[in-house]
Amino acid sequence: MSAVHSSVTRHDWQHDQVKALFELPFNDLLFKAQSVHRQHFDPNRVQVSTLLSIKTGACPEDCKYCPQSGHYNTGLDKEKLMEVQKVLEEAKRAKELGSTRFCMGAAWKHPSAKDMPYVLEMVKGVKAMGLETCMTLGKLTKEQTAELAQAGLDYYNHNLDTSPEFYGNIITTRTYSDRLETLSYVRDAGMKICSGGILGLGETLNDRIGLLLQLANLPEHPESVPINMLVKVEGTPLADEKEVDPFDFIRMLAVARIMMPKSHVRLSAGREQMNEQTQALAFFAGANSIFYGEKLLTTGNPQADKDMLLFKRLGIQPETREEHDDEVHQAAIEQALIEQRDSQFFYDAAQTH
Repeated sequence: MSAVHSSVTRHDWQHDQVKALFELPFNDLLFKAQSVHRQHFDPNRVQVSTLLSIKTGACPEDCKYCPQSGHYNTGLDKEKLMEVQKVLEEAKRAKELGSTRFCMGAAWKHPSAKDMPYVLEMVKGVKAMGLETCMTLGKLTKEQTAELAQAGLDYYNHNLDTSPEFYGNIITTRTYSDRLETLSYVRDAGMKICSGGILGLGETLNDRIGLLLQLANLPEHPESVPINMLVKVEGTPLADEKEVDPFDFIRMLAVARIMMPKSHVRLSAGREQMNEQTQALAFFAGANSIFYGEKLLTTGNPQADKDMLLFKRLGIQPETREEHDDEVHQAAIEQALIEQRDSQFFYDAAQTH
């Protein structure tokens, strides 16, 4: 592999270096990203995660993009924390359909002391099924982080959203340093980090560069980097933001892949608005993780059967966890995906229960 495509893991990226990547001709950028990608990953495997909202709505944060914020009237039903058993039933269904990671999200500024025991039981139960566990619960204390790690939580999701400079235009109820502090606690507790951002908030190219600099210059790169496209929801302040150019979105994925060569780059929210050609380009640019199912917290996600049909057309297969990576298990997963692709395995967080 020539030096131009080398993928040495770095934590000292400079603004001008990242800007130069964004300014490459599109084909050159994608070729570079794909070359880096192949050094660390099977180019025809994509990690599949399922995301469940375990507590929906009435969040005290004022994130301008979020329908779960209690500050905006988006018509979203507000719910209490889901019962542990219901969460485990959803995790079981997700595993049957080939997910290797089960992510649980709660609309909180931070978890309360009374809710923590239930959250910990969810982690233990999902972990016992052989799934990787991931949670997003807002800001954590050092003690809460240690409790989650002890319960067996593999990943903690805490997005930076955008650059430090633009952040105050989007959120005022939690500081950027708060977010970095939570990420530091998670890393110190021995858990893996899932952290990325959102395109389409009204940010500039410099803000996109600033976000990637924050992520790539952390002492350790996040193991998972979700790149979200804003899903515009009526009632939120960003409902009328202009669309992101699909090529700009692909460029963001490609630059993230080059800057964080060993991370899973996740094609996350907004995938329902993308056509198959854009998604195929995203995989070529180095995206190798998706959320799978009908709901992504409260907004739509491509139907599971559509995902599997696209995978088939592209020759892509779901990535398996290492301890299960044998031919028999892989065949069983693929057969289950075919047979059950039309089943309703995903909890609808907008329904009361």
